[in-house]
Amino acid sequence: MSKISVGILGATGSVGQKFIELLQNHPDFEITALAASSRSAGKTYQDAVNWFMATPIPEHVRNMKVSTCEPNLDCKIVFSGLDASVAGEIETAFAKAGYIVVSNSRNHRFDADVPLIVPEINPEQLSLTKKQAYGKGCIITNPNCSTIGLVMALKPLLDNFGLESVNVVTLQALSGAGYPGISSLDIIDNVLPYIKNEEEKMETEPYKILGTKDFKISATCNRVAVIDGHTECVAVKLKNKARKEDIIKAWQEFRGKPQELNLPTAPLKPIHYFSEDNFPQPKLHRNLDKGMAVSIGRLRPCPILDYKFTILSHNTIRGAAGGAILNAELFINKIS
Repeated sequence: MSKISVGILGATGSVGQKFIELLQNHPDFEITALAASSRSAGKTYQDAVNWFMATPIPEHVRNMKVSTCEPNLDCKIVFSGLDASVAGEIETAFAKAGYIVVSNSRNHRFDADVPLIVPEINPEQLSLTKKQAYGKGCIITNPNCSTIGLVMALKPLLDNFGLESVNVVTLQALSGAGYPGISSLDIIDNVLPYIKNEEEKMETEPYKILGTKDFKISATCNRVAVIDGHTECVAVKLKNKARKEDIIKAWQEFRGKPQELNLPTAPLKPIHYFSEDNFPQPKLHRNLDKGMAVSIGRLRPCPILDYKFTILSHNTIRGAAGGAILNAELFINKIS
């Protein structure tokens, strides 16, 4: 079978680079177009980009010409790593022109007819694309990077025991701020206790993903001096009593459509639980299962709510480019 042609919007940025890195040798997708701002357009990719991925620029894109973000690209699907300041109108224009837009940006997440997808949790929400007024085009979004780790941990709890309230405190990696990101003078020997719009996203996005507002969420978000991997300290009050071993079993047995379909980017196990007192840790566990798994540990009783635990997820893979690629894999599987 021939591969599906894909383009990258915002190809020179941090998320765009991660898309390119992850799409190397993909069995279903082939990059045929790169697009960025007007200052990069017309240059070869290697001349336009300040490449900072751990792997070299893939040879097949190195000399590819960068285009402007206009809907005349030679591809069927576009992955959007655009900044929110410009993403909304550009993504709409591509959808209207018949492209399948798979976005990592926040602009369309709460449009009533746009799915906000975590494939293991709400694959049925892809049916919303049929209600969009874009003809053959559509827009699909993935959530905020911290939201993804949180809802992956909450979904088995919601299904098995019910939820009444959730409190989450994040320790978010520097890569979540993009490149060049935060000044070293601001973050070294420091913790930044505010990330713009982050708490609002975490307190609203889970409801659309999980399909219920039947519990409360309180979020506090911090930026810390870790390169990749968001850590989240979570406390929950359950509707029904549960033993510790029942919760761990629910996490360990959790599977979804990506595992059933054996999608290329899907982790074999979406959730890994660690019994060690000092796990999970970003340095040790962020790349687990292609960087697409969520690690959980430190489950213990909470004296205020019922239980508390720690989550770790890779923010630029599971929480951004990898999550969007998995969304696209799920979408093409459902329409093929």
